[in-house]
Amino acid sequence: MSVRLWCLRHAESENVVTRASGALPHAELTPRGRDQAAAAGRRLRGAGITHVYASSAVRAATTAEIVAGTLGLTTTLLPELAEVGLGRAEGSQDAGVRARTAEVLRAWVVDGDLDEAVADGEDGHAVTGRVATALTGIAARHDGGTVAVVGHVASLTAGLAVLCGLGGRVWGAPLPHAEPFAVEWDGTAWRCGSWPAECLM
Repeated sequence: MSVRLWCLRHAESENVVTRASGALPHAELTPRGRDQAAAAGRRLRGAGITHVYASSAVRAATTAEIVAGTLGLTTTLLPELAEVGLGRAEGSQDAGVRARTAEVLRAWVVDGDLDEAVADGEDGHAVTGRVATALTGIAARHDGGTVAVVGHVASLTAGLAVLCGLGGRVWGAPLPHAEPFAVEWDGTAWRCGSWPAECLM
């Protein structure tokens, strides 16, 4: 039986406002982010969601808690859904680090070159492997069901690019904050029929 995952990037957080790069697990939501998370919860009413999963980073966990509270559900945190770790470049606000991060993500998503990494941080094999493990585990636990998954812009994009074969079709359309989109596992293959900023043919 198929499983539907309503995936979304966490709502706006402090690290986004300060333009800090990396996994940054302690960054909190901004007031605007809390409003975005509540709006996402309202949008997901009636979707048949039975559980909410999230990265263990504070910004994702808080987004999930707000969404789950709106839906009357509980949350489960999965460290495997964390954002890409940048090693010694973690937390940098340098424009060069941001540019290099974009280059690396493009290599993973568009070129399929998973050997690339920012500084001494995670490479694409590590990131896509742990995200794929998390999503396939969720699917196995909810056969025939529907759940929500709150992740991060880079790791979620990279993981889904591999699972769904998205490639360059989503490059240039970064995930906006707290905008749900459906991903399905039909028992044989993953399918991402839509992207918040880009329709997939």
